[in-house]
Amino acid sequence: MVAGKKRGFSSKLPSYGDAEFSKYLRTVFLKSMGYSDDSLNRPIVGIANTYSAYNSCHATVPTLIEAIKRGVMLAGGLPFEFPVISLHESFCAPTSMYLRNLMSMDTEEMIRAQPMDAVVLVGGCDKTVPALLMGAASAGAPAILEVTGPMLTGSYRGQRVGACTDCRSFWGRYRAGEITQEQLPEITDQLGPTPGTCMVMGTASTMALLSEALGVMLPGGATIPAVQSQRLRHAEQTGAQAVTLAKSGLTLDKIMSRQAVENAIRVLLAIGGSTNALIHLTAMAGRLGIGVSLDRVDELARETPVIVDLKPTGEHYMQELHEAGGFATILRILAPLLDLEQKTVTGKSLSEILKAVPEWPQNIVRPLDNPICAEGGLAILRGNLAPGGAVIKQSAASAELRNHTGRAIVFESVEDLARRIDDPDLDVTQDDILVMRNAGPVGAPGMPEAGYLPIPKKLAQAGVTDMVRISDARMSGTAYGSIVLHVTPEAAIGGPLSLIETGDRITLDIPNRRLEVDLSDRTISARTAANLKKPARQAPERGYARLFDQSILQADKGCDFDFLTGK
Repeated sequence: MVAGKKRGFSSKLPSYGDAEFSKYLRTVFLKSMGYSDDSLNRPIVGIANTYSAYNSCHATVPTLIEAIKRGVMLAGGLPFEFPVISLHESFCAPTSMYLRNLMSMDTEEMIRAQPMDAVVLVGGCDKTVPALLMGAASAGAPAILEVTGPMLTGSYRGQRVGACTDCRSFWGRYRAGEITQEQLPEITDQLGPTPGTCMVMGTASTMALLSEALGVMLPGGATIPAVQSQRLRHAEQTGAQAVTLAKSGLTLDKIMSRQAVENAIRVLLAIGGSTNALIHLTAMAGRLGIGVSLDRVDELARETPVIVDLKPTGEHYMQELHEAGGFATILRILAPLLDLEQKTVTGKSLSEILKAVPEWPQNIVRPLDNPICAEGGLAILRGNLAPGGAVIKQSAASAELRNHTGRAIVFESVEDLARRIDDPDLDVTQDDILVMRNAGPVGAPGMPEAGYLPIPKKLAQAGVTDMVRISDARMSGTAYGSIVLHVTPEAAIGGPLSLIETGDRITLDIPNRRLEVDLSDRTISARTAANLKKPARQAPERGYARLFDQSILQADKGCDFDFLTGK
C-alpha cells in the first residue's frame, strides 16, 4: 500500500471532532453486522452495484457481484458492495444521456465518501460504463471495470436475429407493410433472448471494447456473453485484481493517458463503433484534463480502416467476435497503428498481454489490407451548417448518398417529427434531406437518440430504405443509414441549424468532410436577426433540470457538466 496514506476502515472518517471516536463508532456498527477484528484489517474493495429491475442489461449483476466478492476474499481483501444509479436505454425518459452525468456524480461522491482502497465498477448498458469511469476518474481511486457482457442471439424462422440492429430492421419492414401486426410478437420474443447488452456493435459493445483498449478492464472481458460461466470466472479474477490495485494504489489517471485515449479512438474507428462512444470517450478523457480533438479523430479515421465484420456495419454478432478471440484479435491486427506500451490495470502493457494470448484462424476481424471499409467507421464533417463539427457513421451509410445535395425538409423538434413524418400529405421525396433540430444537449434536453429519423411511411412503403438525415441529436450505435449527428453548436443555443428552412439546399460530402447549406451571408445574417427577436427559451426553474441546463457542454466537449471537467 502507498506509505503515509490511511487505508481500510481508518480512512474517510466522518467528522465528529474526534477521529479516534469516529473510528470507534464505525467499528461498533461494523461489529453489529457480524464482522470480526481480523476481517476489518484487510484491504477494502468497494463494488459499485448497478443492478435495477428496470435494467435488463444488468439482470446478471447480482451473480456477477457474488463472483467478484469471491475473488476479493480469495485474494485477502474484504468486499463491500454499494448501490449507485442504474440507467437503461429503454427505461429512462427523456433519455439515459440526460442522466449520465448524474450517475457519474453519484459514483464519484460515493467513492469519495465511503472507505475503500479500490473499487470494482460493474456496468453494461450504454451510459453506465462511461458514467462509472467518469466518476472513478474524478474520485482518483484505484478502479477496475467489469461489464455484464452481450446477449446471445435468437432465431426467427431460421434467421439469426438479435437486439437491436435487427429491432430497427424489422420495425422498418413493419412500417413499410412487409411485416404484419400479427407477426411482431413472434419476432419480439427472439430479439432479446437472454439477459445482457445488445449483441451487435452498439454503444454497449463499443464501450466495452474501448474500455479494454484503455486498459481499465482485465483482458478478454469485453466480449464474453453475459450468460456464460466464463463471465463469472472473469468477474472473480477482477475481484482478485482489485485487491492488487488496493495494495499498489494504481489509479485511472496512470492508465488513461493521452496516448491510451488515442489508442481507444483508433479502436473505435476500426470496429465501426457507435457514434455515441465519441461523446463518452471525450467526457471520460475530459475528467482527466485530456482534450479530444475532432480534427485529430478525422485524421485517424482517414488512416484506420474498419476491420470488424459486425452489425450494423457488417453481418455478425458479438458472440462470434468472442469466438474469434475477442479484443485480442482486434489488438493483434491493429497493432501497427497503436502504442502497445500503454499500462493496464494488470500492471502489464498491451504488448505483454498480447504475447500471452493464443491465435487461431478466424474470419470476423479482417486484416488491414482487406478491410470492411478503407476508412474508419466515423467521419467528422464541418461547414457553415456545423462550424463546431458533426459526425456521421460513414461505414453504415449508403454509398450512393456519400455525396448528395437535396432539399431540406425541416422538423422543429422530436415532437414535430413524430406528428408529421407519416402525414400522407407531407411534401417529401427520397432525394430530400430530413432535418430535425432542437434535439441537442440543451434543446431536448439531454440529446436523445432521436437522430435515427424514420423514413416517411409513404416512402418506406414505396421501397425507400435510406435518406440523408441531419440533426443535433444522437443515434443508437445499433442503427444504420446516411445520418448526420451531433451538429454543433446545436439549434437551441443559436447554431446554424436553427436558421434552416424547408426548401433550402443542403450538401453532404463525406469524402471532402463537408456539410453546407446553400445560403448567402446576407440571408444568414437576416435569419439570425429574425431569430433574435423570437421569445427566449424558457429555462428550467429547479432541480437537476436547472443544473443540467446551466452546466451542460456541447457534443464536441463530451456533453459533460462544465464544473466536472479536469484541468
